[in-house]
Amino acid sequence: MIKKSGITLFISVSLAVCVSGQVTDAEKHLRAVSADTTLGWKKGGIFSVTLSQTALKNWAAGGQNSVAVNGIFSLFANLRGEKSSWDNSLDLGYGIMKQGKNEDFRKTDDKIDFLSKYGRQAFGKFNYAALLNFKTQMQPGYNYIDNDNKNKISDFLSPGYLTLALGLDYKPNDYFSTFIAPFTGKFTFVTDGFLSDQGAFGVKPGENTRGELGGYLRMIYSRNDFTNEILKNVAFTTKIDLFSNYLDKPQNVDVSWETLIALKVNKFVTVNLNTHLLYDDDIKVPFDKNGDGIITENEVVGSKVQFKEIFGVGLSYKF
Repeated sequence: MIKKSGITLFISVSLAVCVSGQVTDAEKHLRAVSADTTLGWKKGGIFSVTLSQTALKNWAAGGQNSVAVNGIFSLFANLRGEKSSWDNSLDLGYGIMKQGKNEDFRKTDDKIDFLSKYGRQAFGKFNYAALLNFKTQMQPGYNYIDNDNKNKISDFLSPGYLTLALGLDYKPNDYFSTFIAPFTGKFTFVTDGFLSDQGAFGVKPGENTRGELGGYLRMIYSRNDFTNEILKNVAFTTKIDLFSNYLDKPQNVDVSWETLIALKVNKFVTVNLNTHLLYDDDIKVPFDKNGDGIITENEVVGSKVQFKEIFGVGLSYKF
């Protein structure tokens, strides 16, 4: 279980990012006027591919040849009205890597993340809002014992997560928002028969779905236009999702915190850093207790904090 102090730290960091992005009162006023007069659709996206390679021949220090490819595809379409807003985004990511001569290509990243949020003006900077978020992956994932022996641990819609929430959305500017939903349904799908029989991702063995009712908090700060005042040619997005299940261990808060930093070298070349910290009390993570590099079924010990980091230099196109 993540302690309350840890969750407080996550929220504090996100708030600190927001504070650091504030400008003078005059500038904020001009932005507010501009935002109020910019109605209709705003659409865009970014596509990025990162490639890395290591080639060795007669290299005395040792090592292995390797090649890795990671791709990111992100789209958004936001509609602004006089008293309403509708934000939509789709994030896709996929990566593979191969080491040595005999090893097959193995997956390093795989995600589908769709978000749709509708808001209607309530008072001040607050909106009544409804949110839909769906997450899954494209391809099967495996725990590798060796190149010939692997255990399937995930697949498309195994898991799949659907979140439906009603609440208040606080949005003081175009870059920061906090969505608080005391009434939230979270649904987990495991459609693969083998994983369902194992009771993977919190479903009961043999079942394909699990429903939860709880409270939800989502905070996001995003400056992805490469024109922010703090650092030129830097795009930055950080978002944190917190969910507490009212019906089962509400103190065990689910946490998902993602950050993407892109440094623009020129029109087509960027340096990307993508991190994702994840904790879900219902996900049991295999853990190598004896440090031999091999994870067996007997070493599945339970819930763990998960962390993923992807860093690379590649080609990107913003539209």
